[in-house]
Amino acid sequence: MNTHAHHIRPVIRQLDEATANRIAAGEVVERPASAVKELVENALDAGAARIDIAIENGGRRLIRVCDDGCGMMPEDLPLALSRHATSKIDGSDLLAIRSFGFRGEALPSLGAVGRLTITSRTRGGEGAVIAVAGGKVAPARPAAANPGTIVELRDLFFATPARLKFLRGDRAETMAVAECVRRLAMAEPFVGFTLTADGKEIFRADAEGGALFDALKTRLSRVMGRDFIDNAIAIDAERDGLVLTGFAALPTYSRGAAVAQHLYVNGRPVRDKLLTGALRAGYMDVLASGRHPAAVLYLTCDPQLVDVNVHPAKAEVRFRDPQGARGLLVGALRHGLANAGHRASSTLGDATLAAFAAEPAPRAYRMDYRPSAPAIRASLDLQAPVAGFAEAPSARTEDPAPVPADAPLGAARAQIHENYIIAQTEDGLVIVDAHAAHERLVYERLKAQAAATGIARQALLIPEIVDLSEPDAARILAVAADLAGLGLVIEPFGGGAVAVRETPAMLTPLDLPALIRDILDDLADQGASDRLRARLDAVLSSMACHGSVRSGRRMGAEEMNALLRDMERTPKSGQCNHGRPTWVKLRLSDIERLFGRKD
Repeated sequence: MNTHAHHIRPVIRQLDEATANRIAAGEVVERPASAVKELVENALDAGAARIDIAIENGGRRLIRVCDDGCGMMPEDLPLALSRHATSKIDGSDLLAIRSFGFRGEALPSLGAVGRLTITSRTRGGEGAVIAVAGGKVAPARPAAANPGTIVELRDLFFATPARLKFLRGDRAETMAVAECVRRLAMAEPFVGFTLTADGKEIFRADAEGGALFDALKTRLSRVMGRDFIDNAIAIDAERDGLVLTGFAALPTYSRGAAVAQHLYVNGRPVRDKLLTGALRAGYMDVLASGRHPAAVLYLTCDPQLVDVNVHPAKAEVRFRDPQGARGLLVGALRHGLANAGHRASSTLGDATLAAFAAEPAPRAYRMDYRPSAPAIRASLDLQAPVAGFAEAPSARTEDPAPVPADAPLGAARAQIHENYIIAQTEDGLVIVDAHAAHERLVYERLKAQAAATGIARQALLIPEIVDLSEPDAARILAVAADLAGLGLVIEPFGGGAVAVRETPAMLTPLDLPALIRDILDDLADQGASDRLRARLDAVLSSMACHGSVRSGRRMGAEEMNALLRDMERTPKSGQCNHGRPTWVKLRLSDIERLFGRKD
């Protein structure tokens, strides 16, 4: 240990250009995908209509980005490699940024940590090439080139070998590059993209035509998959100079992780806590715990309303009015989901068919086998007892009433296992989980009544006493005023007991001890710090669950059809309060294919 260290005067030195560029590269270029992002954004800023990207060894050995943009003059090439030199802004206003790049850091940073070559030509101008390796720039020289720019970056991080140790395997780095290109392609439907890895094309999206919204829809269908678009609702909203467009998937098309969430601000892909939080809030009472919405949303505004210069990689932004941006996103999503009505994900039907088709086929067939007459008679003996059943399975059929023409969920034909309704539609059949569907209907009615006039209450002739621990009693009595607004009136009854004096009038007789315990769970899950609205919605959801049609209850045809019509009229009825689907549809053509009637 050096006891004299505090006597040594530190010497302040100006860092040389190469070191400064390597430090800048550490902020901007974390891995090959970061370099690809910077170079592709430069190509977009240059007005390219086609961008071809090639990588080798996950981008370690080579990254090449070729564009047909405006190109650069030979005399501009050395300047492009000097730090803080840019054609994007003049420095007078850092909030008036209309391009992806603006700091002039990307090319010199890349030249500081790899071997960089830029070949460029303007339309009608002369072509030129310039090279830089580890920060040492060679003079520009004439070169044959098509209009546009080719940037080649070889041996990434050769000048900073310690960074190479932090890279993952070639496959993981290639996937990161592919994800980066996909994200950029989703915001630029009029630009064609190709990505080649080790000589093999792994991504292609040709330029789309037509109006912007149609072009975006086609591009997203190519990049995200047809299923996403088939199960998404269009979002188009505006508030105080902010415009939100894009597509948000139905809650029943949710994912197990936040991998299908793509947010853009003025065309720039961002991972912003404010916006991802708003996306979660928009789906607040329609998603199961642990599920994540899928969405591609574009927020556009005057550049003065948003600061994109708050993060080295420009992945985060700061809004002048953050609550306005959040409110627009949450409001537009809730409105869109409510207008989707009873829709549920079409992929549920595919999954149902797959489940039906999953029975293993017999291992071998005997083509010469002919059953005897007694065997045929035995196989047709309907009086024989069904193996495994002491009595007939639970199923009730209804008279075949006509299918209403304007009823997407069809006409009830049967109830099986005293919960599932089978309904016939014009082009197939629907299976409805009656308990889950009724739970959503009751919940939406409770929410509407609470918002309009407060939930109507009904006094109990004899208050019901519920025994709890003293901490639980204290916790639920602390929100007694809020619960009274939801139609549930409770009072202390000494010790750990509470007395329930009034309940919501619209609910059927409730198991009050079970409901009180569920409400306590809701309060614990939401946490005291969460917003009151979220806590109250969770309580309403528990009330709806306890007040809805119970599994195991027999329903008549009139009651089943009334439930179907109610579902068609009610927002968000395609999923229950916990985000699970309330119904699945099987098309007749798919059923016929299942039975081999159609190819």
